[in-house]
Amino acid sequence: MKSDSARTRRKPVDEAAALRHGALNLPSVHVDGYSLMVRGPTGFVGDAASQTAFRKLLQAWRKRHRRRNRADPLRGKDSKRIAKRELDEVLRAPVASAASDMLDAAIEEFAVELVQVIERYCKHPTWQRVERVVIGGGFPGSAVGEHALLQAGTILHQQGSRVTLARLCNDVDDAGLIGWVHLTPPALVAQYDAILAVDIGGTNVRCGIVETRRAKAKDLSRARVLRRHKWRHADDSPSRGDLMEGIAQMLHELAAHARRKGIALAPFVGVACPGRVLGDGSISRGAHNMPGDWSSDHFHLPQALAQLLPDIDGRRPDVLLHNDAVVQGLSELPFMQDVRHWAVLTIGTGLGNATYTNVAAEKKG
Repeated sequence: MKSDSARTRRKPVDEAAALRHGALNLPSVHVDGYSLMVRGPTGFVGDAASQTAFRKLLQAWRKRHRRRNRADPLRGKDSKRIAKRELDEVLRAPVASAASDMLDAAIEEFAVELVQVIERYCKHPTWQRVERVVIGGGFPGSAVGEHALLQAGTILHQQGSRVTLARLCNDVDDAGLIGWVHLTPPALVAQYDAILAVDIGGTNVRCGIVETRRAKAKDLSRARVLRRHKWRHADDSPSRGDLMEGIAQMLHELAAHARRKGIALAPFVGVACPGRVLGDGSISRGAHNMPGDWSSDHFHLPQALAQLLPDIDGRRPDVLLHNDAVVQGLSELPFMQDVRHWAVLTIGTGLGNATYTNVAAEKKG
């Protein structure tokens, strides 16, 4: 059965002025900065707190164990190829073992590295007033990641830091999609039930139908993902063009599903990806984990994807691009109203970051 908004004749919406790639000044929040790249003695500081970095730490602890005991508790498989569930099983085993002790050591070292990254970031002007850091990305979704975050939070508390850590309220696979409801032109949010959203990472790409549920919560805190596809593209090593084709195929299926279910889908697609997104929709830097050259003058992601998409509600949908950490952080916006300045760290293949100032809180201050 079609929703009321699907049955109602919609007035033409001129949302062109509201569509700006990489927008920083939103009605209820300012994005103070993102993709912060602070250099340390051995490279970028953030590289020490990524999921890739944790795997390197684990590999180093395994080498130490082999030198001392001439045995590998994790049985020889390279650390970067061990599934998260396998590590979680080791950690949750009812009886301690050499493997769990070694994993605990790697987790503790990673927690220290994460705290040091946060402390270093907090010296940057865009981070100096941050009160709370929300941790997202794929790493916290595992038991290993959860233990690391608990330890990092404990260290910050013991050091008397002003910064507290928090977890995403939404499932990590959904957060990078839900954040788009806060970037969608308000006129579209008011007239339609749902939007299409895409979250592209260095390992996975997620596409979904996001229902705004504006009637239930005007602050969009009840937004949810109705249907989602996930593709672990890193296993297939697609070219840049193949990745665009794969994303378009998923969006075609989602749009068809919305039509079958009578969901009033907005002619809009939000796409989140790593890197610095410019106002014209180009990517200046930071997308090095993606297949192909995403910063090329000959590649414009929104245009490339738009050409592959079906019409929605009688016209070609607009495609808007923003940084993936910014979008994932915006999924937390309704739940961050008790602080003025906050940030997000997305721990995945790399370490994404963004900082925000709540407009209402700033006015009160």
